[in-house]
Amino acid sequence: MSTHQFISFTIGDEEYGVDITAIREIKGWLPTTSLPETPSYMRGVIDLRGSVIPILDLRARFTGALTEASSRHVIMVVNVDGRDVGILVDAVADILTVEPEAIQPVPEMEHGHRGELLKGIVAVEGRMVALIDLVRLFNTPSAADAA
Repeated sequence: MSTHQFISFTIGDEEYGVDITAIREIKGWLPTTSLPETPSYMRGVIDLRGSVIPILDLRARFTGALTEASSRHVIMVVNVDGRDVGILVDAVADILTVEPEAIQPVPEMEHGHRGELLKGIVAVEGRMVALIDLVRLFNTPSAADAA
């Protein structure tokens, strides 16, 4: 059985991971150009070598609170269903190599939509890393959108 690799990153005190094969690029924060009539967690778009990349604020997607982006924040450009999108996070933390059996299911809890956006949880060196399902992240409406 082969291992899976994830890039882990932080948002506040929480640590998340995405499949390393989805990562296209990691770059420092760039100011975005806002677009009208987009969800509050969509920061806008950036021009990345001639490609227009939409930027999602993951903190805002999960909590509704916008990130006060600064030069220490990071944009992770990921490929989801054949399109490149950026995710604004606080910092990249680590590269994790995980055995498939180490990935635990997300426990049933009262945590709104966030649980739907996760595909598992893994314990790494005493800390819990929630693994994000990128397809669901970009295709599931947020609680704020439903309001």
